[in-house]
Amino acid sequence: MDLRRAAVFHPKLLSQPGAVATAETDWRKRFEALALSARDERLRAYYAAGMVGGDTPLSAVPLMALDVETTGLDPVKDGMVSIGLVPMNLERIRASASRHWILKPRVPLGEASVTIHGITDSQVMAAPDLKQVLGEVLQAMAGHVLVVHCRDIERQFLNGALRPRIGEGIAFPVIDTMELEARLHRNQPRGWLNWALGRHPPQASIRLVDSRARYNLPRYRPHHALTDALASAELLQAQVAHRFSPDTPVRELWS
Repeated sequence: MDLRRAAVFHPKLLSQPGAVATAETDWRKRFEALALSARDERLRAYYAAGMVGGDTPLSAVPLMALDVETTGLDPVKDGMVSIGLVPMNLERIRASASRHWILKPRVPLGEASVTIHGITDSQVMAAPDLKQVLGEVLQAMAGHVLVVHCRDIERQFLNGALRPRIGEGIAFPVIDTMELEARLHRNQPRGWLNWALGRHPPQASIRLVDSRARYNLPRYRPHHALTDALASAELLQAQVAHRFSPDTPVRELWS
């Protein structure tokens, strides 16, 4: 949902409980512990599939681009209407193996959200609840580091959706392409002339569409979970090619 990619977040979004992690999180050990403590068998199987260590080079990391479309920006009051997953690595995007689910949220669709993502009432009425396809979603995600553009959305909505359905949340490592752009474009030095004149350079947009444009990537129609997941996958490949290395340890990019 590119509307939320503007880096202007709903005030409640950043204050809700979720799977908090940092770049220093040892995800391999965390998954081992969660595989023992998870109560839902589908979630337990997801964690039991394991996770790479933080010293694994990016070229050897199984990656999965993820995007969700929602009814709004509040993970407590709003719900997910679709999930898109695209498996990838630094050299190849496996579009033929991608998965897309339209979901029936537990809250009504608003006119604004229908206008944004184009998913209608009739489509969600015929769609399954997340709980019905949870095993498929987690099986597709298993063993992969997720690639997203704005980690607070995917993490908090998935976590918030699972808690009322299975009584526990979910934690997973992500590489956030928006955060990678922010590292470069939100911390640019002012330069001596701007410093002398007290001027601050304009901040570059880190929205998905604008971030892609900086790497001369094609423009896609936004607000479709599968297309936005593909867009994030391509963006990560470009970011690594221009600014990192296939040998970069994944711990330098994930959280």
